[in-house]
Formats: sequence, C-alpha cells, structure tokens
Amino acid sequence: MLRTLLLTVLPLAALPLAALPLTPAPAAAQFLGADSFLPFSLPAEFGVPAADQRDSSVETFDPVGRAELLVREIPRSWVGSYQAFGGSEVVPASLSLSELRAVGQIVDLRGTMTINGASTAVQGNLNAESDQLDLILLCRCNVGGLEMGGMFSGQQGLALVGWNAPRLTNSGGRLELQPQSQPVSAPGGPAPIAPVRGLW
Repeated sequence: MLRTLLLTVLPLAALPLAALPLTPAPAAAQFLGADSFLPFSLPAEFGVPAADQRDSSVETFDPVGRAELLVREIPRSWVGSYQAFGGSEVVPASLSLSELRAVGQIVDLRGTMTINGASTAVQGNLNAESDQLDLILLCRCNVGGLEMGGMFSGQQGLALVGWNAPRLTNSGGRLELQPQSQPVSAPGGPAPIAPVRGLW
C-alpha cells in the first residue's frame, strides 16, 4: 500500500519541474571569451566635467627646461661664510663654478671651494625641481675643518647648505653663500638671513 502511494506521488511532484521550459541565460551571464567585453559607462551623477579632469592631470612645470635655464643663469662666483656647529668662529668661504651641465632635471656642478684660505675641487648635483643640492669634496685633505667623506647638502640651492661630517664626533656646520656681485657681510658679523623656501 505504501509502495503504491509513493509511486503515485513521485511522478506528480516531479511533473512541474519537468514541465518548465528551458530558457537561455541572459547575455551578461553567459561565458565571455577573451576578446569579448561588457561596455561600462559612468552614471551621469558621478561624471566629472571634461575641463576639470583635463586641468587636474596636466603639470605645467618643466624641470628639464629649468635645468637648462639654470646652466645658463647660475652665477659662477659665490662668496659667503662657513661656521662649524658648536660655537666655532665664522670663517670666509667662496665657491667658483667652472663647469655646469644639465642632465635631465639635474644640474651637474664642478668647481673649486675655498674655506678659510684652503681650497679643494668639488662636484655636486642640483635638482632643478626641488632645489636640492648635494656637494662633495674631491681631495684627501682637511679644508677648513671639512674632511673627505662628508658632504654639503641643502634644500635652497647654493644659498644655504649644511655640512654633514663623516664622523659622529664632528657635528657639521653651516655654509651660506651668495653671488659675488651682492654685498657680503664681514666674517664674524651678522650674516644675512637666507629666505626660507618650500620643498615643493
């Protein structure tokens, strides 16, 4: 009796499923080949005006062009003063640039630096975009307390740089320069305040 009842009910329960027609899947749900794609467009309320999008992506500053301009316009003679940190006396300093060359946005500098009467060849890089300067001594000597292995570095071009000594026992110093045509304060006197420039 139970077996007869089950054989009667099972075909009736399966009938609606078997009677449903098979419909194809929507186009978006079908498998996409390697060269197929679904087009996408941003809704109008999220759109960005074309003019605003164009202005925000264009950079007007040309560091490569500025590097070439600096090669032509940087003064070749600089004078000023150097003072070691820790209360040392201020001594005269000068920088004479003999060769400048633009390499991309970097200006390659070569010349001679004199501090307190001692001279040495120097070489450095000036970044035309950030005005960052790195300058090294090219001799195995002690020039005004500056030892080989250290480096001048700064963010205001040649105007104001700091001496990073190669030893922890040397606290470094401060070098202030300006083009030779401008008036220079006497060593030991109040040094002119260099303008503060932003990094960007």
